[in-house]
Amino acid sequence: MQGALTRYRIIAWIVGVLLVVLVLVGMPLKYFGDNATLVALIGPLHGFLYMVYLLLTFDLSRRAHWPFGRMVVVMLAGTIPFFSFWAERQVTRHWLPNAALEPALNE
Repeated sequence: MQGALTRYRIIAWIVGVLLVVLVLVGMPLKYFGDNATLVALIGPLHGFLYMVYLLLTFDLSRRAHWPFGRMVVVMLAGTIPFFSFWAERQVTRHWLPNAALEPALNE
C-alpha cells in the first residue's frame, strides 16, 4: 500500500503543477499574448499524465478499499487547478497514520 500511495503522491503533484502552469501561464499567453506554444507543449503532456493519474488513483483506491464516491472525487482533483494538491494532502493524512498498522508484505 505504501508504494501505491507514493506513486499517487508523485503523480498528483506532477499533474497539479502542470495544470497550474497551463491555466495560470499558458492560457493567458495564448489568449492575451497570442502565443500558444506553452499550451501546445503542456496541454498534451498534462492530458497524458492525467490518464496515468487516473490509473494510479484507481490502483490506490482499490488497495485502500475506498468507496466509489471518494475515488471519483480524488480522480476529478486532477482537473481543477490546485485541487490535486488538496486531495493529495487529504489522502496522505488519512493513510499515513494507518501505515504503521499495515503488514509489510501487503504490497
